[in-house]
Amino acid sequence: MLSRQKLFWLSRPYDLAGTERAFLRAVRDNCAYHIRHCPAYRTLAEGEGFSPEQVRAVEDLKRIPAIPTLYFKRHAIFSMPRWRRCFEVTSSGTSGSFSRIRFDWGCVLAEAPMVIRLGLLHGLASPVPAHYVVLGYRPDRKNTTGVTRTMWGLTWFAPPLSRHFVLERREGVYVPDLEGAVRALEKLSRSPFPVRLIGFPSYLWFGLTKMKEMGVSLKLPARSRIILAGGWKQHYQEEVEKPRLYSLVKKVLGIPEDHINELFGAVEHPIFYNTCRNHRFHVPAYARILIRDPRTLEPLPMGETGIINLISPLMCATPTVSVMTDDLGVLEPGASCGCGIASPVLNIIGRVGLAGVTTCAAGAAQLLGEEEGL
Repeated sequence: MLSRQKLFWLSRPYDLAGTERAFLRAVRDNCAYHIRHCPAYRTLAEGEGFSPEQVRAVEDLKRIPAIPTLYFKRHAIFSMPRWRRCFEVTSSGTSGSFSRIRFDWGCVLAEAPMVIRLGLLHGLASPVPAHYVVLGYRPDRKNTTGVTRTMWGLTWFAPPLSRHFVLERREGVYVPDLEGAVRALEKLSRSPFPVRLIGFPSYLWFGLTKMKEMGVSLKLPARSRIILAGGWKQHYQEEVEKPRLYSLVKKVLGIPEDHINELFGAVEHPIFYNTCRNHRFHVPAYARILIRDPRTLEPLPMGETGIINLISPLMCATPTVSVMTDDLGVLEPGASCGCGIASPVLNIIGRVGLAGVTTCAAGAAQLLGEEEGL
């Protein structure tokens, strides 16, 4: 599907207006592919009276059938047989169930230039080797979660000299070793090479708090950096505001705020959202976002809070062209940020009530006929 490659190989990652034609073409082709190759998605499209040719302008994106992430967590639905997949990843499963998402080779070839281009733009890519402390899972064959794959991939933005993982598998379960991470940081603080901490903000906060209690403060080498990914997950009740976290980072590790990046994404929507210098998420050209009314699911104007609907033509193996999350958010004009990026800003507020998500998923399930992909 060449339209997908043309979109993801464009050199203007935040030029939504200039990439609109390419985006809409790729979306039409992607929807048509899923309708041809996924009986469940075809049932959904027919049930909603949707045809890819209806997508002629950005305003028409609301017509695309949106599948809730909750549905992916309860059903396997694919547009390619297993033998044609590149690999399969799962969501974290913190709610007790997880999504299974298959990637195709065309997706990988489109995803790579997106990640490289945005990594360069946001200062993540560097030729200087670095030590990594990963506040996440050590990869192994039994761990297929997308967040583990993402964190491993982030350790290649600078040539890796070493990797220390905080979450180790012991007797079949992952156990955090924060004390081991503190010892590793103390050792690496004497290295001439920069240190990069990657992973869950919750474990960063817990680790920093532990270091503060121990009376440990370090000055990590120049050009050290922190890349946060994965959100607070099951630790959401202990989430702290960003300024408070960044202040503790500076105090305990000596890393300035402008060397902290945060990523946003979902296994059902693997687009590389990266915070700008003002720590805000801008919508990249490879995706579009609708904010929908939780009651009517109608798109809301910019500035109003609703359910986040993520749209991208990246994947062919799994019909994720339009995904309804269980997150509440609001879009604001890019100019309101002041960082110089013109595309809209996405503010993520929190999770929508389970009842609302269940209603959305039930509607999709009815149209899909409770079918499961093969």
